[in-house]
Amino acid sequence: MSVFTSVSVPQLKAWIQDYAIGELMELKGISSGITNTNYFVITDQNKFVLTLFEHNSIEELPYFIDLMSHLAAHNVPCPKPIADKTGGTLHMLNGKPATLISCLNGQDVEAPNVTQCAAVGAVLAKMHIAGLSFDRQDHHEQTHNPRGAAWRSKTAALVLPHLDAEAQQLLNNELVFQTNLDTATLPSGVIHADLFRDNVLFDGDKIGGLIDFYYACHDTLAYDLAIAVNDWCVNADGSLHADKLTAMLDGYYAVRPFSEAEHAAWRGLLRVAALRFWLSRLYDQIYPQSGELTHAKDPDHFKRILKLRACNID
Repeated sequence: MSVFTSVSVPQLKAWIQDYAIGELMELKGISSGITNTNYFVITDQNKFVLTLFEHNSIEELPYFIDLMSHLAAHNVPCPKPIADKTGGTLHMLNGKPATLISCLNGQDVEAPNVTQCAAVGAVLAKMHIAGLSFDRQDHHEQTHNPRGAAWRSKTAALVLPHLDAEAQQLLNNELVFQTNLDTATLPSGVIHADLFRDNVLFDGDKIGGLIDFYYACHDTLAYDLAIAVNDWCVNADGSLHADKLTAMLDGYYAVRPFSEAEHAAWRGLLRVAALRFWLSRLYDQIYPQSGELTHAKDPDHFKRILKLRACNID
């Protein structure tokens, strides 16, 4: 969530004329995140989030909008897309596809506690179960993970020449390992794919909602949990925090227990998740995108996590 495409108050007032959301009182850019443009939209009736999509065509976006609507209808706490008077939820704004969604209660947490980690595990499992009926609507054929194995190989080739010898060896060794990791038979379905601490809102220890579903796709369910664990359940040096890890896994298993195959693949999935975010952060650092309020995240954090997971050191 950043501001790459500027929107003025007069432009937004004209854009929301077909929405029954009241009179615009304030428009405020959201600086966190690195992919899309986001604003808080405050009216005399409520508070909303406006998202302008920087890399998606308008034809690619109904999947994400429909998914949020589906999950909200199945009592998964997440934003609800706002429809205009004609029922439309996607329109162009300043040359970019844009949507308006509900603004949830709560705020993200920088240092989650054990109770919060357990809650994240449980709600992620609930989302995975709710997503199975969404998959049965034949959406998943269009939504394979765009940052899966092919993306990892392609991005690795782009960043490799910019790395020192030690990092190059780590990257090459990990690509070989993951080529031989078979996840094809593991349970799959809709995953969030980016459930970091800044994408979950808390009101105390109660989850207010999951946000930023724009990396959602069809992939291995346990991989989604591995992504969350690598952010929520780690110490400052990237090692796993035992109590937080146990809490998140127990919270997840209580709703959707792992199969034996998932347990066997778990260590490898932690490595896949670490590599995915090391590569994306390296790419953003080496090939930065311009924007008003953007910031790149430190790739070395996930390099350390990957080294620990590859050595089976927590």
